[in-house]
Order: sequence, then C-alpha cells, then structure tokens
Amino acid sequence: MTLRTRHALYVIYIIICQDLLSWTQGELFTAISEVEPLLETHKRIIDDLDDYIAKEEKRLAVLKKHLNLYKKEHLMAMEDIPNYLGNPINAFTLIKRLTTDLDFIEKSIKIGTDYVKNITVNHADVKYPTLEDLTGAAQALTRLQDTYHLDIGELSEGRLNGVVYSTPMTAGDCYELGRTLYNEKDFGNSVRWMTEALRKLENESDTYNFTEVDILEYISFSHYLLGDVEKALEWTKKLLALDPEHPRARGNVPHFQRTIQEKEARLRRKRRGDLGDEDEDENPPPLSYLAKERKVYESLCRGEMEIPSEMKKKLKCSYLTENHPFLKLAPIKMEQMYIEPDVVVFHEVMSDEEIEHLKDMARPRFKRAVVHDPKTGKLVAAHYRISKSAWLRDEESPVVARVTRRVAHFTGLSMRSAEELQVVNYGIGGHYEPHFDFARKEENAFQKANGNRIATVLFYMSEVAQGGATVFTELGLSVFPVKNSALFWLNLHPSGEGDISTRHAACPVLRGSKWVSNKWIHQGGQELLKPCNLEYQREDVMRKFPRPVPLTSR
Repeated sequence: MTLRTRHALYVIYIIICQDLLSWTQGELFTAISEVEPLLETHKRIIDDLDDYIAKEEKRLAVLKKHLNLYKKEHLMAMEDIPNYLGNPINAFTLIKRLTTDLDFIEKSIKIGTDYVKNITVNHADVKYPTLEDLTGAAQALTRLQDTYHLDIGELSEGRLNGVVYSTPMTAGDCYELGRTLYNEKDFGNSVRWMTEALRKLENESDTYNFTEVDILEYISFSHYLLGDVEKALEWTKKLLALDPEHPRARGNVPHFQRTIQEKEARLRRKRRGDLGDEDEDENPPPLSYLAKERKVYESLCRGEMEIPSEMKKKLKCSYLTENHPFLKLAPIKMEQMYIEPDVVVFHEVMSDEEIEHLKDMARPRFKRAVVHDPKTGKLVAAHYRISKSAWLRDEESPVVARVTRRVAHFTGLSMRSAEELQVVNYGIGGHYEPHFDFARKEENAFQKANGNRIATVLFYMSEVAQGGATVFTELGLSVFPVKNSALFWLNLHPSGEGDISTRHAACPVLRGSKWVSNKWIHQGGQELLKPCNLEYQREDVMRKFPRPVPLTSR
C-alpha cells in the first residue's frame, strides 16, 4: 500500500468518524417506533451503494453481497414494518447492518473522499444507530431467550416458537452477538452464541473479518471466566490444533492445567477432612426473595400459571352503568380479573382514532422512560425498564382531555390530582421488571404530589403478537394486551398504605410493537370517593389469597 493510499484512507476514516459522531443517536433500541426511521437510513445506504457500484465495478464482489442483503431485508420490512421490527432478530440484524456491517463495508473498499462525503456527511436528515443500540438489541435477544426459554438454534434460523418470521442469522450475526455479550460480561450467553457462530461458519463460504480461531478463543476464555477451567482447556486445545503458534492460547494452557491440579488437590484434602473450617457447604444457599420472584415472573410471562379455581368462579363480566349518568346510556364492558385486590379490565374504552392521535402527539417528544430512585427520589433511567415515553396534558388536545374524563367515568375517581397521560412504546424485547406503582414508606417519591398513587389505569394501544403481558407476581395473574382496553387496579389499601400484593411487571415483547398509556391517580380528591374503613391495613402486611397453580397441574 502506497503512502498516498494510506493517507487517503486515513482522511476517509476521519470523515466517517466525524460524521457518525455528529449524526448518530443512542437509545434507539428503547422504543420500536425509534427503530423505524432506520429503514430510511437503510434505503439511503442502498442508493449510495448502487451509485458506487456503477462507478467501481472492481468492488462488486464484496459490495454486491451486502447490497443484496440490504435490499432483501428492506423489501421484507416495507411489506409489514410493525411485524418486521417487532421481531427481535430482525431489529438486531438491522442495527448490526447499520453499525458493524457498515464499518466492514467501508473498510473493505478503497474509496475516494468525495464518495465518503456523499454517503455520510450529506445524510444529515437520517438516523444512524450506535454501538449502544447494538448492545441494547443484543441484550434484548438474550432477555427474550431466557424469559421465554427460546432455543438458540431456532432463534438463529429466524424461528420463534417454531414459526419462521425472519431470514436466518449468519455466522457473522451470531459472532457479533456473542462478542457484544462478552464485552457486557454475559459470558454464559456469549458462549452459546459463539458456539452457534462456529456451527454456521462450518457451513458457509462467506468471507468475514474473523476466523474460526477467533471464535474458539472467545469460547475458551468465556468458559474460564465462568469457572469451568476443564472446558476452557478443552476448547483451547481445539484452538491450538488450528493455530499451534497462537501466543495467548499457548500461554493459557499451563495456567489452566495448574488451576485444574490445584482444584483436584483441594478436593482430595477435602475428602480426607484436612480443610477443617475452610470446608465449604456443599448445599447451595436457598433462593432469595428476588430470585424466587424472578422464576414466578418468567413463568407468568410464558403463561404457565393461572389463578386457582376458587378465585376464578367468583369472577364476573358485566356492564358498568354506575359512577356517572353517561354510563346509563353508554355502559362499559367490565371484566374482573381478580378480587381483593381488585383488578379489572374495561373493554373498548379507547378508539383506534384516539390511539393514532395520541401516538402522533407522543412520537416527537419521546424520551427514555425513567423510574424513581428510591434513595434520592429523582427520575433516572434503569436497565430494568426498556421503553420510551412522552407526557400529554389535557390542555394540549381535546382527545387527551376526553380520555381523562373517560377514566374518571369508569374508575369513579377524581382526576384533580391525576398525573398527565403517559404514552409508552416498548423497545426491542422491551420490558419493565417487577415493581410497585406507589411509593414505599422509605422512598422520597411524590413528596411534591398530592398524596401517593392510589390507582393505575393502563390502556393497551396495540395488539402484541407474542409476549408483553402485564403480570402480578404475588397474585399469579397474567393479563395479555387487548387493544382498545384498559387495565385498572388500586395500589393502596383503604387506610392509604401501600398494597404490596399489587407488585407487577411488563413482560418482554417477543414479537410485535407494544404501545400503552398510563394514567396514575393520586389520593388528593378521593377522600369522599374512597374513604378509609374501620380496619387499618399496614403496608408490610400481605393479604391472604389463594396461591396460583401451574397449568400443568391439571
């Protein structure tokens, strides 16, 4: 390579970096609606590559492969954008094509600075994902994989629960996913995806910027970091069979062998009883409350548990005609989901036209959804809530005001102290792990509000093909989204103390785009509408209710 060529490539690299810093936007993975504009970026890349190929036919071997993939995926996406982007595999590979794959394209060809300016700098009106988005999409796939017990082999072939929804992932896709998870210290899932990359690489003839040796090194050292030194040594030997001079592998072998010998010696001393007080308890520690809750949460997300028959037989469906005279003329369909605490679904309480109006208002002002920090009371982003949200005031639109009035009608509560309507779009594998809507006694939240959150109204604004249930972990209740309906429950006891049995979560979206809106109602103005009773209920006392049962127990 000549000095002039190296100088040109260096200039190209600087221009690309400056452009991506100027126009990339992070956190696209936190809302499916934010991923949709990437299809325009996708289209721009297609157009630019078409133009370049016409001028540089010598580059066709590398570029045309990527171009055909981009075109194929783009056509599939445009046929049904919500379903395409609602598939987590498609969302991940779309972001990958516009991050690491795009870097690979740019590094695989020698191009002039004028072309680089045309392909990047002149595209100020489109969005580019960042490596943060790639990481978020990778973590979303593993979240779905863990929650819904998805088989990695099935996932990599584009299948969800046995149904093909997307193009199979390539060895490069699996490798990039495994590498991203390794960098995030998720070594267990990294091993699984690297193993899948290795399997696919054996059956592919494509050229990648990694080799079989690279995959084996990731697998071996991930096993070591997971504490399985025997497996680490086994995979390192496979690596050395391909590359006997690999410096890191050659250095790791004696270290791994020494660690295994020390482990075996310790085990022999333990059997002889020589370790004394250092002897470790072979019995695993009992599961913590959060670990047990996690298992219940995931089981409820999969729809594997249900409320017992003694509760089911008490539940009713009826027409709500109380609370407001208007309901005499237009009663609302009401379905009981649980009793004490009362959880109710009101059907057909938001029209499709209202939903689209609220979505259009929310999109331009979407921000990463936040939670109350229990220590500071401040709003902060959290890994356990992946979505974007916007707040809409009644004064901004008659539609928002009408929705608020309707909430007052079917809940029978005053909206005087209610919060603004929050519209939420969940991201790739979007979820919100178990939490309370009310502020606990030790928390600083809502100090400036008019009392604690007495009730929650959750409107479902989209159909969700798979996943996305609202689950109550203490009750064993799963409520799957039904568009145009609203889920309602009281967060507080009549005493005004928090009801801890209302702990709930939003399950990860497996396929589709989940839109919801929340109306949180506070205590102020409810004194005569929801008065306290003669019994004082404390926050730390759990209600007595029948335990949920597994579906397989019947």
